[in-house]
Amino acid sequence: MTNNTADSKKNILFIMCDQLRYDYLSCYGHPTIDTPNIDRLASMGMRFEHAYVQAPQCGPSRACIYTGRYMTSHGSNWNRIPLAPNEKTIGDYLKPLGYRTAVVGKTHMKPDLESYARLNIDAKDPNLELAVHAGFEPFERDDGLNPDPIVQANLGYNQHLRSKGYASQNPWQENANNAVDEAGKIKNGWLMENSHLPANVKEEDSETAYMTKRGMEFIDEASKDEAPWCLHLSYIKPHWPYIAPAPYHAMYSKEDVIPVQRSETEKDSAHPVFAHFMAKADSQTMARKEARAKAIPAYMGLIKQIDDHIGNLLSYLEEKDLLSNTMIVFTSDHGDYLGDHFLIEKLLFHDVSVRVPLIIYDPSKDADEARATTCSDLIESIDLLPTFLDFAGGDLKAQDHRLEGKSLLPHLRAEKIETWRDSAIAEIDFHTPELAKQYNLPDTECRAYMIFNGRYKYILFDHFRPQLFDLENDSTEINDLGESPNHAEIRAELHEKLFTWLRRRKTRTTVDNEWFYTKKGPKFERQIGMYIGYYDEKDLERN
Repeated sequence: MTNNTADSKKNILFIMCDQLRYDYLSCYGHPTIDTPNIDRLASMGMRFEHAYVQAPQCGPSRACIYTGRYMTSHGSNWNRIPLAPNEKTIGDYLKPLGYRTAVVGKTHMKPDLESYARLNIDAKDPNLELAVHAGFEPFERDDGLNPDPIVQANLGYNQHLRSKGYASQNPWQENANNAVDEAGKIKNGWLMENSHLPANVKEEDSETAYMTKRGMEFIDEASKDEAPWCLHLSYIKPHWPYIAPAPYHAMYSKEDVIPVQRSETEKDSAHPVFAHFMAKADSQTMARKEARAKAIPAYMGLIKQIDDHIGNLLSYLEEKDLLSNTMIVFTSDHGDYLGDHFLIEKLLFHDVSVRVPLIIYDPSKDADEARATTCSDLIESIDLLPTFLDFAGGDLKAQDHRLEGKSLLPHLRAEKIETWRDSAIAEIDFHTPELAKQYNLPDTECRAYMIFNGRYKYILFDHFRPQLFDLENDSTEINDLGESPNHAEIRAELHEKLFTWLRRRKTRTTVDNEWFYTKKGPKFERQIGMYIGYYDEKDLERN
């Protein structure tokens, strides 16, 4: 692909929110939340209606996005499980093209220190910075959860807060993520009963404001060099604690919360894994009316704050004349149940958990025809890395033995696409100690796989019956057809398609396809002096 930008230096601004549902933006149809700046970004580029993450949990989802590979392929199937050292990530693909690739905010990735030690590799070697930090220079690395037992002594955000006069031992906890009531008393920010209160921090000192500021500082610094840059601006919010700084804490009320997506019928003969997660104490708390009435308006306020800072960021890029040569991507690592289906957090495969917003602005003149349009194709989050590589001028074909996603540049540039995927895939490890004990399950046999063909969503569980949802007739996924006799043929068809997908994972990553095709067969064997299966000289002449 060619890129006709005003400048040959093609930058990438990769914005990700943590735990942002696809339907909590005004451009995605939310009736009460107002996100004009993200809407503006959508009008500048393309909005993807059906984008799915490949694992609805922070760590595995990001591992998929950063590698361009499915969870089954890269093996990081839970939070805090490192990628293997041989897994390439965004920085590994862009650095050979001259890019400076950095992160401001969260990655949720950990280095495989055990493998480094076994190979006698010093993880503190500056030359290994990209590998240790999942392919990013840690310009402002902050994984966003810093309660007292695990807070880092040198956390940059805490140092910033102390410089602004916040004198507590852990300002992240005591200020940014605790609340303060009308009497000035500090309230626990983890408790949803306090979510309606303002954070004990000024808005300009909050995490979202700080990360935006640090993102601009990176761009200022990187733009002085001739090299192109890729910044992963990875916002920590609206992930819990659901505490927003003033005035965002009071911008929305329970009247602004959309109706809950659930039915008591879901509890009747519920799938065992679904029933287990519904029965957990945190899910039962989130399902309470008063919890939703307190937490969701705060969640919405955090989103509104992010939108305002996206507006600041777009104005900054405009002032710096960087919109002409900077691709901007806005997405999320997964959604949030918010009490829908009687659940909290993410992990299972309802759309509110596994479907995410995705907006891409391509500055190329070739993308003018597709601006301010929507795309209804099935998109996977692993498509982002190939899109970055394509935009940067990299050779996608040379990486075909590794990358499992597809470039979205043809979509962004209104090119004719002969074939596209007919289904989206997601995976998760549903193991919990309680579930494993109840059903005597080893942790290696607690996998679930989702395949969605645009209408039917089929979910295969180790050791349990499948689930099936017809989103054409049941858009909120209330009616589980996993045991419906009338849908046996559909389940069988999607099961076979899922089995085909599993068989075709790209596990041979140490050599590329060209090596594989040229280092096999009789011709190659003769080149290296091996003559296997010949009877006489005539055989040699014929072959």
